Amino acid sequence: MKAETAAWLAADRRHAWHPFTPQDEWCDPEQPALVLTDGDGCWLLDSEGRRYFDGNSSIWTNLHGHRQPRIDAALRAQLERVAHTSYLGFANPRASELAERLCAFFPPRSLERVFFSDDGSTAIECAVKMAIQYRQQTGEPQRTGFLAFDGAYHGDTMGASSLGSSPLFFERFRQFGMPVRFAARTVDLLEMPAAAAAGLAAVVVEPLVQGVNGMRPWPAGMLRAVREWCDHHGVHLILDEVLTGFGRTGTMFACQQEDVTPDFLCLAKGLTGGYLPMAATLTTRAVHDAFRGGPARTFHYGHSYTANQLGCAAALANLEVFAADRVIEGLPPKIRCLRELLAGWAAREPRIHEVRQTGLIAGIELRRPDGTPFAAAQQAAGRVCLRARAHGLLTRPVGDTLVLLPPLCASTQELAHAVRALELAVADVAPS
Repeated sequence: MKAETAAWLAADRRHAWHPFTPQDEWCDPEQPALVLTDGDGCWLLDSEGRRYFDGNSSIWTNLHGHRQPRIDAALRAQLERVAHTSYLGFANPRASELAERLCAFFPPRSLERVFFSDDGSTAIECAVKMAIQYRQQTGEPQRTGFLAFDGAYHGDTMGASSLGSSPLFFERFRQFGMPVRFAARTVDLLEMPAAAAAGLAAVVVEPLVQGVNGMRPWPAGMLRAVREWCDHHGVHLILDEVLTGFGRTGTMFACQQEDVTPDFLCLAKGLTGGYLPMAATLTTRAVHDAFRGGPARTFHYGHSYTANQLGCAAALANLEVFAADRVIEGLPPKIRCLRELLAGWAAREPRIHEVRQTGLIAGIELRRPDGTPFAAAQQAAGRVCLRARAHGLLTRPVGDTLVLLPPLCASTQELAHAVRALELAVADVAPS
């Protein structure tokens, strides 16, 4: 190990605190650890000079690869002017342009307003607080409840975490959050008593696929059915496209595949192409206008870096890459390639219980050959991901589901490398 690598890791283990990372394991100097220093396209380099395919797009954020020339140039150009200015009562050119571009993806007179924030959790937090205050200011203060779905994960801030169903992540905070009902299927909405529906402010769902729930797709037509139910009962629909937005499912936004427009659309992760933390909550004119009429009706919520000019410049360049490189048009052959690669591997590997794929989002669930789950203490998928580093791949599991979520710019050859790396890693370490 290089001296500088050792120094960085020593400082990290003395002072840093990593998310979703057991600190006793991380702080153990005997545990393997990487210091990532460089990126190029779909690849990352560590401080020891080793090269890895970015198999989960740096936690589901990167779209067009690292050091994307257009985004790099846009950031340099913006730095020649200003990096950040306040958005509290001031406008800035890049935010104005970005808001207009985002609204243009949706039908006229639908999603017309954009509230910028910092990440996926805050995008959801905005939608939740807007939905509650909207009801208070339109004569329905009794509508304070929310409905989310079993397996949901919508972020970690207090309001967003209320909408998550995983006991591991959320149970200790449940009593402090929003009143939330959970449904397993669309039919649970159809069977809900009218009195219960009358108390709901909004339904929250990830369209087409649940991410943290092992990359589990929804049945076809589910989103359309939820939209119709919400319309019938006067309930707002909040779509969490933090993961599924910006091409991940094969279309720019997942909701477009079922011709659904929500009342609130939450975006983050890929908004800046994976470069900078930034989020957006899109909503309707009707929602926005309910907050007009004086200071008492104002939406008193915001962040110091709201509509950060660098972030907006990166987001605009991200959209330019989609247009100039015809990214969406180029996805179908890559999606087919990934499906064929995973199907071929699953046919050879008895420890693959199920492959779940939506666009370029894939989850490969591992189980024993007899179909029973591995014991949690075995950390089967976690061990596979650690071993995959030796085969030139970085990713993280969700439980015992291996996640493969490559940048949209990945070539078919790079996809083949990623699948082969996982195959070799499973063969190396997965318990039988």
